[in-house]
Amino acid sequence: MIRFFNTLSGKLEPFNPIVKGEVKLYTCGPTVYDFAHIGNFRAYIFEDLLKRFLVFRGYKVTHVMNITDVDDKTIKGANAGKVKLQEFTKKYTDAFFEDIQKLYISKADYYPRATDHIPDMVKIIKGLLEKGYAYKKDGSVYFNISKFPNYGRLSKIDLKELRPRKRIESDEYEKESANDFALWKDKKEGEPFWETEVGPGRPGWHIECSAMSSKYLGQSFDIHCGGVDNIFPHHENEIAQSEAFFGKKFVNYWLHCRHLIVDGEKMSKSKGNFYTLRDLLAKNVDPYALRFLLLSTHYRKMLNFTFEALEGASSSLKRINDFLYELKNRPFEEGGNKDISRLVEDTNKKFIAGLGDDLNISVALRALFEMIRKANILISQGKVYRKDGEKLMSSILSLDNVLAVLPGEEEETLSSK
Repeated sequence: MIRFFNTLSGKLEPFNPIVKGEVKLYTCGPTVYDFAHIGNFRAYIFEDLLKRFLVFRGYKVTHVMNITDVDDKTIKGANAGKVKLQEFTKKYTDAFFEDIQKLYISKADYYPRATDHIPDMVKIIKGLLEKGYAYKKDGSVYFNISKFPNYGRLSKIDLKELRPRKRIESDEYEKESANDFALWKDKKEGEPFWETEVGPGRPGWHIECSAMSSKYLGQSFDIHCGGVDNIFPHHENEIAQSEAFFGKKFVNYWLHCRHLIVDGEKMSKSKGNFYTLRDLLAKNVDPYALRFLLLSTHYRKMLNFTFEALEGASSSLKRINDFLYELKNRPFEEGGNKDISRLVEDTNKKFIAGLGDDLNISVALRALFEMIRKANILISQGKVYRKDGEKLMSSILSLDNVLAVLPGEEEETLSSK
C-alpha cells in the first residue's frame, strides 16, 4: 500500500489514483527570471523521487511541469535588462533544463510555457465571468472569493478572521490578506500584452497553472506538488478558479515539501549563503552528492544545507560505490547462499515499504545500508558466492532507479510508458 500526507485533508491517506495503474502528476516548475537555487532543487528532487517511486511500483505516470515565463518577476527582469520578455526568459529556461540534467532529474512528459497557453486561460476566465465567479474592474478581471464557499480549505485559513477583503493584482501576497485575485491584468505601459476576448492585457500567475494542468491532465487529476510557499495564495487560488469553472474536484492529493535553509538560516544573498546549482558546481561539488543530500531528508521536514552535510552525503555514496566495486571485482567462487537471497528480498520489501509510507526516505536508505553492512560481513567470512554478488549488485542498481545517485545510471531514460 502507498499512502501520502494530503495537505488538503491534513492527514495520511491511502493512495488511490483516479484510473487504476495510472497517475496524473502536476508539479510547479520554475519561474524563469533567474537561475534556480538549491531550495528550488530540493522541491524538484522530492518530486522526482515521488515520480520515480511510482514508476518503480508499476504505475504509468503522466507528468506535467509548467514553465512560468510571464508574471511580475519575469516582466520586471526583462525591463531591467532592456530586452524582450521572450529573450529574457529563454536564457533561464535553457539554464533550467541544463541544471535538471546535471542533477539527474527525469524529464516530465510536458513542459508547457504560460505564453503558449493564453487562449486556454482566456477560455476559463470567460467561463468564470459567465458563471458569476469573476468580475471586471478597470480593465482587469478578478475572482470573487466570497462566491466560492470552500476558499481557504487547503491553507486552513478562516476568511471571517482575516482583515477586510480587497482586490489585488500582485501575484504573491501574505496569508493575512486573502483577496479577490487577478485572473487577467489590464494592459500597462512597459508590459507585454495580448489582445483577447476579455480585453488587452496579460494573465495573472494563478490562472496559468489551472489552464495548463487541465489541458494536459484533465479537469480532475491525481497529484499536485510544490513547496509549502505555494500553498497560499497560489494553490488555494488554483483550486478556487478550477473548481468554480469545471464544477468538480480539481486535485485529489496535494503534496508539499518544506523549505531548505543554509547553516540554520534562511537563504539570502545578503547573508552570503545563497547558492544556485552553478555556484556549487563551480566549487567542484559532486552533483551526485548534492542530489543524495537533497533527497535524504523527508520532504515534510526542514532541510538544513551545510557543507559538512554535503561531505556526509559524499561519504554515504562512497560506501555504496565501494561496495559495488567489491562486487564487480572480487573473484567470488561459484555457488550461492540462501541468506543473501533472503537479505535482498528483505531489503527490497523494507525499501518499498519505507517509500510507500509517505516517501519515508530514511527507512528506505536505512534498509539499503543495512544490506551493505550485512553483506560485507558475509563477504569477509567467505560466505558470498558469484550468484550472490550478482543478486546484490542487481538489487542496488534496481533501487537506484528510484534514487538516481550512482554514476552511469542517469544515462538510462526513465520511462513510465
